[in-house]
Amino acid sequence: MVEPRHRTRAKPRRLLRRWLLRVVAFLVLLGLLPLGLTLVYAVPQVRPVSTLMMLDLATMRGYDRRWAALDEMGPNIVNAVMMSEDGQFCSHRGIDVVEFRALLEEALAGEATRGGSTITMQTVKNLFLWHGRSYVRKAIELPLAVYFDAVLSKKRILEVYLNIAEWAPGVYGAEAGARYHFGVGVNELTPRQAALMAVTLPNPATRNPANPTANLNQVANTIERRARGAGGYVGCVR
Repeated sequence: MVEPRHRTRAKPRRLLRRWLLRVVAFLVLLGLLPLGLTLVYAVPQVRPVSTLMMLDLATMRGYDRRWAALDEMGPNIVNAVMMSEDGQFCSHRGIDVVEFRALLEEALAGEATRGGSTITMQTVKNLFLWHGRSYVRKAIELPLAVYFDAVLSKKRILEVYLNIAEWAPGVYGAEAGARYHFGVGVNELTPRQAALMAVTLPNPATRNPANPTANLNQVANTIERRARGAGGYVGCVR
């Protein structure tokens, strides 16, 4: 006996529906993963790794990262990085609303935009997302940064950031970066060396703090001066 055609068509539809449900379930779990990991990363004993570090492992390149507690890093690198990357770190809740509004206006006007990412935004990007300019990534990054800031203390956020930031290809964390570029521990960096390390962060693949260009030296001068007068700007991590 020949089965009706509608039954033969129904089976592929059921299979398609089942696969679609599985894809949706996977995407939901993928979206929830950063929320769960954030709770894990709030534990001081946990030492997170970034997506770039995982990529280095997956491609068999390996990496150098030496974890250092924030209190062991010394004030020079902390002040320099905060003044270079996010001077309002202690006062915002993951997003610098004033800076973000200015960037949005530039984008709507068709102008080239600056980076504008806070330390918290850079941390969640490094931990959970991909790199490169993308409005999609930025749209995911913003609420994650607010959530991350709500769950973790400012001190813990900065500690994680300074231990996953890349300071040279395959070199992650301020401790490994200081030893790679200057041959000293991060707590032994001079204010000048710390300023040069800080201004390397936006592009560690092409910037070398141990052999800075004239332009890099000029920017480092500004950061070193700001770091000396950091004062209340860094009070939340003291």
